Amino acid sequence: MADFSGYIILFLIWLVSMILVRTILGRSKITSNLPPSPLALPIIGLSCIVACSPETAKEILKTHETSFCDRPISATVDYLTYGSADFAFAPYGPHWKFMKKICMTQLLGGQTLNQFIPIKSEEIKRFMQLMLKKAKASEAVDVGRELIRLTNNVMPRMTMGQICSNNEEEADEVMNLVLSIFEFSGKFNLADCIWFCKNLDLQGFGKKMKEARKRFDTMMERIIKEHEETRKTNKETGRDDAPNDLLDILLTVSEDESSEIKLTRENVKAFFMNIFSGGTDTSAITTEWALAELINHLDIMNKAKEEIDVVAGKNRLETLRLHPAGPMSVRESTENCTINGYEILAKTRVFINVWSIGRDPKHWEAPLEFRPERFIAEDGKSQLAVRGQHYHFIPFGSGRRACPGISLALHMVHSTLAAMIQCFDWKVNGGDGATVDMEEAPGLTLPRAHPLICVPAARLNPFLSLE
Repeated sequence: MADFSGYIILFLIWLVSMILVRTILGRSKITSNLPPSPLALPIIGLSCIVACSPETAKEILKTHETSFCDRPISATVDYLTYGSADFAFAPYGPHWKFMKKICMTQLLGGQTLNQFIPIKSEEIKRFMQLMLKKAKASEAVDVGRELIRLTNNVMPRMTMGQICSNNEEEADEVMNLVLSIFEFSGKFNLADCIWFCKNLDLQGFGKKMKEARKRFDTMMERIIKEHEETRKTNKETGRDDAPNDLLDILLTVSEDESSEIKLTRENVKAFFMNIFSGGTDTSAITTEWALAELINHLDIMNKAKEEIDVVAGKNRLETLRLHPAGPMSVRESTENCTINGYEILAKTRVFINVWSIGRDPKHWEAPLEFRPERFIAEDGKSQLAVRGQHYHFIPFGSGRRACPGISLALHMVHSTLAAMIQCFDWKVNGGDGATVDMEEAPGLTLPRAHPLICVPAARLNPFLSLE
């Protein structure tokens, strides 16, 4: 024990010495014009800046966009995405550009999404049928959990032509798998910041990550093999082998020998890891926050109900301002550049604080208030777009690495929220006059700190207006 204590003392002496040396050397660099920051520690391998204003965000995401086209890779994300074989976190290069083109032209284009409208409508009807059952029994509903279950049914059907589970128990397992993957992706990992912890699993992430990816991999292998067998049979029998879902499209691309980029099986599975983790939790949480805000503002809720046939749920944009599903957009600089007069070195991690930008009093009147009418001009049209052209409102990011699934997300959120507020009255589990606690929890997708528990009351037949 004494020897071990001696090592600790020696380490502390070394650490203090290094801090003093770093401080002295740092003060001597009078020619450097780095952004203001706290004292840098020599053993922490992380250099980062935070952008909290629209003006700085524009500098990073537009003026100097080519210097910030990469995303930082964490040990967790790298493992879960089969060695960064995915699209969302892939380095900015030929593979990423190829996948971006495929996403925009085939995977997530308007024609493909229109093809999935019947699937979306069918699953929303199923969801509304459950809400109607709860309403008739005056039972409370965990809205967030049921919305995640809904998106867990919609997304696999759109992307892989099937629900990933055959019963409620399996559905819960898949839902928990998706949530655990997203949770791992957002957790702070010592291995990413302290070099001598790189190969140590001090927080116990390693075993849990391996279990999560193994479960995901088993599910994906089963589904891919089923698709491959169907495609083979169709080819042998001369049946129509036109792609029916996103997986079919990717398999077709991967089999194309003339393709400029050859997609591997890991690329395909990693892409669907992105779809599951980025397209399920986010849509559900956005819808949940929107409903919570409307319950707390009954005048706006009533107005939305009255105008839903003309302006289908204009509150959605305001929800994305106050509760963006991606509250922090992360980039990494690939070269030295100057932002707002400060020198930003290559390999610097940049956090765009989307949450703070959406509440900036310089750009938003009464920024903390829920005022959806601020987005609607006198002619009834939206004054702001969500596609990253207005830097005080960037819920989906901006530029080359903006979220490619904007249309998919809005399709899902718009339809679900409109149906919920049109077909039901929602009361907080506590009776008339009760309000929703709006506390936020930490996380990549800004989840609620407390579940939204409501009792729905049917206003009209939920199946008359969902086509």
